[in-house]
Amino acid sequence: MFVNQLLSEAQKRLITIRAEALLVDAARVLAGRHAELVVVCESNGKAVGVITKADVVRRITNCQGAACRASVAAAMTQQLISCRCGDSLNSVWSKMKQHGVRHIPIIDDQARPLGIIDARDALQALLIDAADELQLLRDYVMNVGYQ
Repeated sequence: MFVNQLLSEAQKRLITIRAEALLVDAARVLAGRHAELVVVCESNGKAVGVITKADVVRRITNCQGAACRASVAAAMTQQLISCRCGDSLNSVWSKMKQHGVRHIPIIDDQARPLGIIDARDALQALLIDAADELQLLRDYVMNVGYQ
């Protein structure tokens, strides 16, 4: 199974914000849409990082009240862990486990975001795929359908 098979659901989760936007804008986006991760993009649409609720909280604790004028770029995670439509879900799941993340942006060849894969969706698809494979093996061993 490949990432492109989850693309329609992943596109629904995609939220982007410009790197020069204020941190308070990212906080509003994260609070308003039940979002866990927002992809940070340059003006040309290229993904340059991600920002989470934890990133916002960590950065705001250093601000002086409502006068916080920090940018998203100052708080984002710059190491972009991403995948592409042609990647296998097994490799994406391994990447999620390796880096301890629950969401991974899908990017195109120009590093523009296409969607966000959620760990639950990836795991559910992998489990369905494994169950189908198990059933095929069981049928093969039992000679089901072979006369």
